[in-house]
Amino acid sequence: MDMMETFRQTYLEESFEGLQIMEAGLLELPPGSPDSEKINEIFRAAHSIKGGSGTFGFSEIAGFTHVLETLLDEMRDFKRDVTQVSIDVMLAAVDVLRDMLTRLQNHEPIDEVRASAVQGQLEDILGGQAIKQSDEVSANSDNQSAPTGWIIQLLPEKSLLQTGNEPLRIFRELSTLGQLNVEANLKNLPALHEFNPEELFISWTLTLTGMEVDLDDIKEVFEWIDGDGAEIKIEPIKSSAENESMVEQRATPTVQQQATSPVEKTSAPEPVARAAKPDLQKKAPQQDGSIRVNLSKIDQLVNLVGELVITQSMLSQFGEQAEQSPDSTDWVDKLKEGLTHLERHTRELQESVMNIRMLPVSFAFNRMPRIVHDVSQKLGKNIDLIMEGEGTELDKTMLEQLTDPLVHIVRNSIDHGIESPDERLKLGKPAKGMVKMAAFHQGGNILIQITDDGAGINLDKLKQKAIDKGIIDIDTNLSKDELVDLIFHPGFSTADVVSDVSGRGVGMDVVRRNIRGLGGSVEVQTERGKGSIFTIRLPLTLAILDGQLASVGSQTYVFPLVSIVESIQVDKSLVKGIAGQAELYKLRDQYIPVVRLHKRFGVDDAKTDLTDGLLVVVEEGGRRSGIFVDDLLGQQQVVIKSLETNFMKISGIAGATILGDGKVALIIDIAEALTSHKLSVVDKKQPHLVSAA
Repeated sequence: MDMMETFRQTYLEESFEGLQIMEAGLLELPPGSPDSEKINEIFRAAHSIKGGSGTFGFSEIAGFTHVLETLLDEMRDFKRDVTQVSIDVMLAAVDVLRDMLTRLQNHEPIDEVRASAVQGQLEDILGGQAIKQSDEVSANSDNQSAPTGWIIQLLPEKSLLQTGNEPLRIFRELSTLGQLNVEANLKNLPALHEFNPEELFISWTLTLTGMEVDLDDIKEVFEWIDGDGAEIKIEPIKSSAENESMVEQRATPTVQQQATSPVEKTSAPEPVARAAKPDLQKKAPQQDGSIRVNLSKIDQLVNLVGELVITQSMLSQFGEQAEQSPDSTDWVDKLKEGLTHLERHTRELQESVMNIRMLPVSFAFNRMPRIVHDVSQKLGKNIDLIMEGEGTELDKTMLEQLTDPLVHIVRNSIDHGIESPDERLKLGKPAKGMVKMAAFHQGGNILIQITDDGAGINLDKLKQKAIDKGIIDIDTNLSKDELVDLIFHPGFSTADVVSDVSGRGVGMDVVRRNIRGLGGSVEVQTERGKGSIFTIRLPLTLAILDGQLASVGSQTYVFPLVSIVESIQVDKSLVKGIAGQAELYKLRDQYIPVVRLHKRFGVDDAKTDLTDGLLVVVEEGGRRSGIFVDDLLGQQQVVIKSLETNFMKISGIAGATILGDGKVALIIDIAEALTSHKLSVVDKKQPHLVSAA
């Protein structure tokens, strides 16, 4: 049985790869006379999925893929032309197959309604029936048995408000999809003297009704908080007959609201009919992941293990010689040589093992052509997606967490950045806009850049929005970089109209937080009328860090080496105090804020006179700051251990490591440590203070 399960997982992994090939081929397939090479490539992938499905009893996949295979077979035999409608229906079929395989992987029942609807459209095309573009089946087709609405349970964590997510905005967005009924569960409200206005004690039950309400649209509203700030449960409402037999009376105190636009109108609590259906948003069981590794990497690993065995044997001989001739020192030099070999082989083995976890960024980039295709069609824009550096390798764990931020930035570039074809022609630009994704190495980092040739960010509009929302005062003087940085403020959006693509005000702040969670940073460059560049800077791996050790009193801290610009001895005459609250240091042509680490982390036995220690100049998000430490101890690679997993989350600390002497050293989170300081770089010609948060 274990062997069969292994084969089953292998089939599923290969099938997912086949779906990527099919999707990429369909997106590149031009309407008209069939491109034999592309059609054959798509057909082979579909045939492999169908062929393996029978072995494991996946008859639904075999039957569904057979219809798709028949359509592709007629195209490759030049019996029918390729049309845009047939391409879009086949893309919908790829989505259905992906959903089928995911459900089978998680041992969940297949969505037969969705599969039969798309299969019916494929059969209509084969039968010669005309299908209008507007009638194509989406990821969740509406038919007689489709849900007439949804019951949504929003169970937030207490800290949800502190992440910049506001439930009221979510309710307003849901109300644009259909008729929304909101019930607030107040049973967890504390007594007034225990109430904390920054914490959330309410949960909600939402009833969203309407024939055109799509499950994917609902999930998209919650995509930035589900599983990371709140638990979301979604259940379908079927027919009224089903609901009448499954009415639940709730005994908990509630406050109910009816909304068809922004949430308003409070009424008395009423019982809500609920269908006792399985939770469609239930988290899938955790699957053991796997990766495919090039044989050359395995061979290198085996060779290094062989070298370690030889070195171990050599060291054992030195031990025997020492026992036999304790007065002789001949073996000492050989022992030192053996330890040098051991150190080198251990480092090479470490690098080789880490290299096995490295995968090309194409694993994250491959989703983007479909995203661009779907979003550009929805917005009526023509987009040319260019991808470069797909072979650049990144840690597997990092790649998995990078996909969502990339999707959000690309969607924003198409929606906010790229103008409509008519507007581009008026501006003298080509009607087709450009979005470019590139990955490359720079120093010890991986850089991923998303570039568009759109309108760029309107800084005047950005500032006015920030003033309207009370984020800044009307007379606040901000530089261009500081204005652009406002897009990362929680709840901030410049969209004039809330759409299913953007405008909810939950996004870029989460993108920055997620990227920082990976030990990276995100920066924005923009020029009005010419476009924008989003640059994501990431370390090569989450497990190993090149660090600079520094002492602060009796404590040892680790600075990421890539964040350090230089370290300097302090000249007292260059230190400036502002209102007794902050210190600035004049570093050549600019003032940088001074961060006293002993105050930040409460170290009592640290040096306090700036001239007695050192200033470590670090850079984060284009801004430089000087962090005051007692002394620098040395550089070394450290293995990162999660504090959040083993202890608790501590602001300003990215993790911990165990040093060679067995002591624990904390690793500084440069971004968080500087954000709390609330000072930005100040030009010496115009010194002024602004928030760097």
